[in-house]
Amino acid sequence: MTITCLIVDDEQLARDLLREYIGNEPELKIIGEAAKGKEAVELIDSLKPELIFLDVQMPGMNGFDVLDDITHDPYVIFTTAYDQYAIKAFEKNAVDYLLKPIDQERFKLAVKRAVERMKLEQNNVGELLRSLKTDNKTSYDSHIFVQKSEKLINLPVEEIMFLEASGDYTILTTKNDQFVSSSGIGKLEEILNPETFIRVHRSTIININFLKEIEKHFNGGMMVKMQTGKSFPVSRTYAKLIRRKVV
Repeated sequence: MTITCLIVDDEQLARDLLREYIGNEPELKIIGEAAKGKEAVELIDSLKPELIFLDVQMPGMNGFDVLDDITHDPYVIFTTAYDQYAIKAFEKNAVDYLLKPIDQERFKLAVKRAVERMKLEQNNVGELLRSLKTDNKTSYDSHIFVQKSEKLINLPVEEIMFLEASGDYTILTTKNDQFVSSSGIGKLEEILNPETFIRVHRSTIININFLKEIEKHFNGGMMVKMQTGKSFPVSRTYAKLIRRKVV
């Protein structure tokens, strides 16, 4: 298994160190480097790396801005000297979050996590394709039970506005509340009606009944804007599901 990767960091020394560490990992292959956010967006969307090592703090466009602007959907390992961005990084479904100066053993662990997640998700996709060939599912769950404090709440599925992956968990948002599910977003996708719940990104599923508008960008990318005002990028992998609804 060869994993193509791209380094994004405004510091030359940081890029040099990552290049050295990556060179010691036989499964990784560097296909590009970027020192600025705008350059990173262009390279990511054109080269389509499977994994990016992304600095958070960069002048002009930071790492989170880069993820919001790209249409390709890579796995992400954040690299930064600051730990206050960790929660936001995992909200972006990052594989890992490395603090500078990066220790080589810690780097190896992050790469191992990335490889394991890729293999797991590839296997899940394979299982889903096989099930589609043998099972024409016509009914989906109308209610699910979600945990809130010490209680299990009976939640009508139609009230879920969108779902966001957060590490191994999934955040379900309704008009009036949020719930955290210990099930991964892929597992929840299997029980939701695909005519109503559309995957727009590896880390996001939206309820089309709460979709307000679709924004098209000059670079061919798209954003979906929900009735709450919150927007999500549409990755190229899932853009066809949105275009299918356009008349």
